[in-house]
Amino acid sequence: MVFFVWLDHSPFRDRFSPAPKSEQQQRAHDFEKYHGKTFTVVEIVDGDTIDIDVPDSRHSHTRIRLWGIDAPETKNPDRGVMYFGPQAADFAGKLALGKQVQVYLDQENRTRGKYGRLLAYVRLPDGRFLNEVLLAEGFAYADLRFRHSLYHKYEQLQAGARRKQKGLWKDVSREQLPQWLTRERPDLLR
Repeated sequence: MVFFVWLDHSPFRDRFSPAPKSEQQQRAHDFEKYHGKTFTVVEIVDGDTIDIDVPDSRHSHTRIRLWGIDAPETKNPDRGVMYFGPQAADFAGKLALGKQVQVYLDQENRTRGKYGRLLAYVRLPDGRFLNEVLLAEGFAYADLRFRHSLYHKYEQLQAGARRKQKGLWKDVSREQLPQWLTRERPDLLR
């Protein structure tokens, strides 16, 4: 009996639980497991992707893709290292690596992205959101490809960073922007 109580509260619980079958079941599972809860950031994968210290399905950590932003790539085998990618990853690491953060899911949207990563807003110990700090300081782009609850706010944060020439906006050329961004906003750097 004690073993089952321990298992229910242990980080190994998800390894023995059946995976949710539908998107609706996945959403309910993710909200119960992650929304509003605190975890430790154990790895910075990229400027817009982090790992937290809780198992996810068959993985020892949960990978989070920060909702609403796109940071320049550092590990994409097709694109290579993009302009300002290492700086974005380093900045995210200084803010979040090893820190206790709170995870918030978007009430109006799905909880998982294309590659099965959790889509989330991440609150830092000082109360700011990592997603927003990266945008406001010019270490990420507002991801205009996907609508989310803070879409317009994120557009404004990007516009402010651009206007003040913060971070990557100081010296970026049109060729260094992600292709999706030049398609969505052809007027961005004219």
